[in-house]
Order: sequence, then C-alpha cells, then structure tokens
Amino acid sequence: MLVNQLSGVAVRHRSEPTSDNPRKTGVGSWLREIAIILGSALLLSWIIKTFLVQAFFIPSGSMEHTLEIGDRVLVTKLAPGPLSVHRGDIVVFKDPGGWLPPTVKPQVNPVQQGLNNALTFVGILPQDSGEHLIKRVIGTPGDKVECCTAQGQVTVNGVAITEPYLSPGVRPSEIPFKVTVPQNYLWVMGDNRQHSGDSRYHTGDPGGGAVPMSNVVGVSFMRIWPFDRGGVLYNPGDTFRDVPAPK
Repeated sequence: MLVNQLSGVAVRHRSEPTSDNPRKTGVGSWLREIAIILGSALLLSWIIKTFLVQAFFIPSGSMEHTLEIGDRVLVTKLAPGPLSVHRGDIVVFKDPGGWLPPTVKPQVNPVQQGLNNALTFVGILPQDSGEHLIKRVIGTPGDKVECCTAQGQVTVNGVAITEPYLSPGVRPSEIPFKVTVPQNYLWVMGDNRQHSGDSRYHTGDPGGGAVPMSNVVGVSFMRIWPFDRGGVLYNPGDTFRDVPAPK
C-alpha cells in the first residue's frame, strides 16, 4: 500500500500487480506448455526427416548379411545433393517401376493406421518398404560394369573388384551382363546376389536396369536396430580404389 501526501491529504492507493508477482498456473497453462513442447518436437522431427535423415526398416534378405530382415537403418538425404553418391554406398531408392511385387498390407484399424501414418510422416516411425528398395551402388554414371571374369568377378571400367561385403558362399553374379551406366543413373546390386532382384534383372527397362538418380532417397550410413547389431555402415573404399574414372 502506497501513501501519497498531497495538500496534507493522505490518499490510499490499492496495490496493483507488477511483473514481479508470480504467474498463476493451472491445468490449462500446463497443457498449453505440453502442447507447445510436443508441437515443436514433431516439427523438428519432420524437418530432420524431410531434409536431413530418415529411418527405414529392411523387409527382405537381399542385402544379407550386411543388413538382416528387420534391421533399422538411418539414411542421409544430403546425398545425392550437397554430397555425392559413390561406388560402394548403400542407397535407398523409390521403385523405378516393376521392381517390387504387389503387396497386400495387413488389416489395421483406421485409428491405428492414422497414428502410424502420422508418426511415419514426422519421422518418428521408420518408413515402410511399400515403394522403396535398398541396394549397393556398383556403377556410377559412365561406368562400364560387366560380369564375369574367368575367376567369376565383376569388373568396373575393366578392373576386377573383390567384394568382401558379399554374403558367404554367394557368387558375384549367376548371370552374365555388360552395361554402360547412363548419365544421372546408378547400377545397383544386392549383397546377397542370388536373392536380389537388382539392376541385372531389369536390363529391358529405361536406363538398362540402372536406377535414376532422381529416385534415390539417400545413402544409408548407420544401423540403429537391433542394438546388438548397431553401428556405422562403412563404404568399402578399397574395393573400388583401383577403378579408373570412366572414359
């Protein structure tokens, strides 16, 4: 209470709230704070998934034993783009058309399906495999990729490559092929060659079996699930070290 002395008269003023007074709290303000935090987290997750990193799960054995069925991987979306795609990279790409067989999705109640779609959209759940594949890049634009040598090896620009990532007992290719990778395309093959419907089986498609660079979502760089198999997915640089640039 303030007392003001004017012309000898004492005037009492009612105390008014100031910025120093504690802010009233309640259920409404608490819920509002929670909504702001959750909204910000979801927005950040969506931005990361859209422009930087996205999670995918592995539905088939075409990349065994580098990637097993049920593995979860992280994919950087900076390549292709600010970063380049290299021979040996493991890439996720959209089906160019006819690579994936028709699939029947299990019946899920509308509420659960809507929740799954929303969480996948913002990047909390990994992307399903409905329209995506994952393979290893063997040839980049201009490369001449061929199989097989007398020793059964794949050659890139005339150089035979040793592929340590192949699943044990798997041959580099059970079918012969000889291609020149078009500009803005990639030649991709699975690590489990005899169980991989990769570029070799689509030579009659536009691009001669190669995948358009525009279909590439990104490069896989880490396995995050299961925990006991977690770790970085390294590019086997030594495999392609002696391969010359295409002429």
